[in-house]
Amino acid sequence: MLNMLWAAMIALAVIWGAFTGNMEAVTNGAIEAAEDAVTLCVTMLGVMSLWTGMMEVASEAGLIARLTKLIRPFLHWMFPRIPKGHKAEEYISTNIIANVLGLGWAATPAGLKAMDELAKLEEERRSGKLPGKAKPKGIASNEMCTFLIINISSLQLIPVNMITYRSQYGSVNPAAIVGPAILATLVSTIAGILFIKLAGRER
Repeated sequence: MLNMLWAAMIALAVIWGAFTGNMEAVTNGAIEAAEDAVTLCVTMLGVMSLWTGMMEVASEAGLIARLTKLIRPFLHWMFPRIPKGHKAEEYISTNIIANVLGLGWAATPAGLKAMDELAKLEEERRSGKLPGKAKPKGIASNEMCTFLIINISSLQLIPVNMITYRSQYGSVNPAAIVGPAILATLVSTIAGILFIKLAGRER
């Protein structure tokens, strides 16, 4: 769907440029945009490599494990059906910690692994190895939906990506986004948690 949307937008831009006699501007704009895209990708690759590496170092040093212990009560409250000490819990906590630090790229691998582990849990429930009612195959479990909402709302203390984007495009004060970002993501996270709990109570 997105491919069709982008293709339609590009086609409309070219057609509009041809009818209005601005094809030269369209061509120059495409070339400049391609150059900006390559520059931005190189910049973000460096930032991604740095922070992903730091997350790996933190994991090897045991820092992620310690932070996981701190947020474990929250995890048990949000995911009461995940067995204590299960691998999914570790991946979920890593994802949350990375998101809080604004490291979206470092959070993605942990998020994918968490979803995989949650799917395995649901399969064990369907086979009777774990107690509890399971969703039919092909339907996301309550834990998957909960994790997705928390991941999307993602409270961020340091929006690294946005700071990098603003710096790349010449912002005078790239870090000015920190305060509004904390407030916005705090509100979205609280709203997400309230929705999860209210939906769970309805069920």
